[in-house]
Amino acid sequence: MKTLSAFLCSFLLAAASDAEPPDKTNAPAALTLSAATRAALANNRSIREARARWKSMKARVPQAAAWDDLKVSANTRLGRFVDIAPNGFTDQMVSIEQMIPISGKNQSRARIAAAEALGGLEEFRRREIDVVMKVRIAYIRLANGYAQLDLNRANEASLSQTREIIRSKFEVGAQSQADALAAEAESIRISEARRDLERGISDQETQLKVLMNIDAFAALERPVDDLPNHARIALEKLRDLILSNRPELRMAQAKIAAARAGVELAKREWIPDPTLSVQTQRYNDASQVVSEVSAGISFSLPWLNGKKYRAEEREAKAGAEAAQDALEASQAEALGMLRDQLKKIDAFHHHVELFRDRLLPNARQTVETMRTGYEADKRGFLDLVASQRSLREVESMARQHLADYQMALAELEAIVGADLGLFSRDQQTSKGRSK
Repeated sequence: MKTLSAFLCSFLLAAASDAEPPDKTNAPAALTLSAATRAALANNRSIREARARWKSMKARVPQAAAWDDLKVSANTRLGRFVDIAPNGFTDQMVSIEQMIPISGKNQSRARIAAAEALGGLEEFRRREIDVVMKVRIAYIRLANGYAQLDLNRANEASLSQTREIIRSKFEVGAQSQADALAAEAESIRISEARRDLERGISDQETQLKVLMNIDAFAALERPVDDLPNHARIALEKLRDLILSNRPELRMAQAKIAAARAGVELAKREWIPDPTLSVQTQRYNDASQVVSEVSAGISFSLPWLNGKKYRAEEREAKAGAEAAQDALEASQAEALGMLRDQLKKIDAFHHHVELFRDRLLPNARQTVETMRTGYEADKRGFLDLVASQRSLREVESMARQHLADYQMALAELEAIVGADLGLFSRDQQTSKGRSK
């Protein structure tokens, strides 16, 4: 029994010393959300890939608008095995041919390529917006992880104060060994929770490093929790913004423009583009360099293959109708996503206010009441432990609801496709740079 009592006393003293607050002098410098976002926009390989694809698609426009290459051909005699008059045949012939796009097919193809390049730009914007959203969510989760870790350490410090009370009572014989063992179990539970929080922090640090394209094993500064706690959102403004800025809707509009240009191209397929040619000839044993010059013109006869071109027109018109239906479906889907996201934001904001204004103050007051009662021997230790555990859960849930609210705001901007000014950052996305 004496051995057990000595062990409990030494445990309580050691736990109290271990629960001292960590040294802040070696704390890493601050990592801001704007700095993380700028690094991701500048270095993220996925964004670079999308940008390169867009530039590649832009380069197709002048190719589509260009005329066909000039054709040059030359013929010369290698051998003749019959007797003929000196000027009976030509020895050399040079010809030049050029197709003249009077139908404007090349301009229609250029419009299609330009519309596809615009779609590539919107894919690039979507990639940027998604990366920014992922950076924000990882940053929010990382900040939440550190906040939860701070709460864990604060709870451990609070428990150490309770251990001091237990030790004082134990020394005078007014405290049972069961209470000391319960305090030890509670300490172990808090310590295990801290290990899980540290693992979660490591996961989010890795996510941020990957997004910023830095070494996964490099050190990362601790984030500054400069995130919004409340945001005013006007529904009418969001409806207009999502219909005008969401990349998926702009891509659908670009597909409509390409489809309409395709209809125009199908109609112009009925118009043949003439090919002009100029030929020069030199006869046998002629003293002149050029003995004869001739010109010619050639063109196809699409009217003799009407079934083909009428089917091409029908195909193009059906594609335009499908593109229009796809745009309307995307608009309806976007508005539905906006409605659901606003409802989600409203629910999380309600949770934030409920925990901040009612549940947290109530839980803290309960713990203070239980601690006062325990010190006066009017409450049992298990009641105090239960109230402290309940406070930890409420504090953790309150911080988690705030993080969920902030992540929902980040998702809202990604859904709308525009910077709503909900987060403090000083960089611009491709939308602003491409204008």
